Amino acid sequence: MLRAVTACALALACLSPAAAADSGTPAAFKPAQREGYFFVGGRYETVRGKEIAVGHMFVQYHAPVQVTQRHPVVMVHGTAQTGINFLGTPDGRPGWVDRFVERGFAVYVVDQVGRGRSGDNPEVYGPYARLATGDLESIFTGQEKFELFPQAKLHTQWPGGPGVKGNAAFDQFYFSQVPYIASALKSEDLVGPALTALLEKIGPSVLLTHSQAGVFGWAVSDQRPDLVKAHVAVEPNGPTFFDIRFKGGEEWYEKVGDARARPYGITRVPLHFEPAVNSPTDLTIAQAEKPVRPGQIRCWLQAEPARKLPNLAKVPAVIVTGEASFRATMDDCTGAFLEQAGAKPDRLALAEHGIRGNGHMMMLESNNLEVADAIIGWITAKLR
Repeated sequence: MLRAVTACALALACLSPAAAADSGTPAAFKPAQREGYFFVGGRYETVRGKEIAVGHMFVQYHAPVQVTQRHPVVMVHGTAQTGINFLGTPDGRPGWVDRFVERGFAVYVVDQVGRGRSGDNPEVYGPYARLATGDLESIFTGQEKFELFPQAKLHTQWPGGPGVKGNAAFDQFYFSQVPYIASALKSEDLVGPALTALLEKIGPSVLLTHSQAGVFGWAVSDQRPDLVKAHVAVEPNGPTFFDIRFKGGEEWYEKVGDARARPYGITRVPLHFEPAVNSPTDLTIAQAEKPVRPGQIRCWLQAEPARKLPNLAKVPAVIVTGEASFRATMDDCTGAFLEQAGAKPDRLALAEHGIRGNGHMMMLESNNLEVADAIIGWITAKLR
């Protein structure tokens, strides 16, 4: 049951005068209850003779009785997922939203445009795709049984053992999967403006993105660095420029085709490079001779001299990586690309902080609150 409280409970007025002064543009949206929802973005269009809404995004919000942290946190899920990733775990434990609210944050959780509670619409958004059980078992939740990449054998944190069919937590997780827009570029074109609309509504915020959503975080940070106080990129979409396929064995990965999956390195939509980039072909790619660390891919980076990303350099960022995730093979490449472009993100490799055995879905795993605490520690230290 939602409990009504004063508007102060979610507004900057609850903070000290000094904290409010430091927090940038005050939020225009001041909800009068601790939990609720709304939609952002969207417009009316006539499609096949019917006037309908398109481009809108569902947002669910939660807050403590008194907000003690200056900036809200916006949580954005990845491919085939919805915002429920952050609301709890498939075995019934508290999720990241609970932890962040306990620590004094107002939290906003979205369902990407065209997905989940935002509503699907193939007539407008084009074809949809779905992930099969094997797609998730082999690299997301049960990788220790498949060993397609070097870190897979280190996975220990999925509730109840390897996350494969028959594991109750996996079954619950798989039941939560939804169809998603097949065109990744279409998703970027839709979600970026909706996220910007959300930040304009609630004020400058911390973006916490997971997996596919990393591209949205980089794009919004680049377009509106005034609205992104920090970007927590939890295992962001990658690697840079190209997609890869895991196949196990000694030669455990291969590049998927010669077409650039992310033409601007970390996004499909244009970024503000200096010198300016008129088309993706202006970015010359060079592959590193060796990996940053053992068990990683050889990174695709810009050929020197590298163009810079001055707007991304203005936004504090951290790349969070689990010890046993397939992203452990490539997240250092995302960091290297950004450093080469002058952005210098922090790295939060969980194993280096004693948080071991995590896979890609760390917000659902047995030690999910320990991971949340590490992220909260980075946010509060960076924005102090």
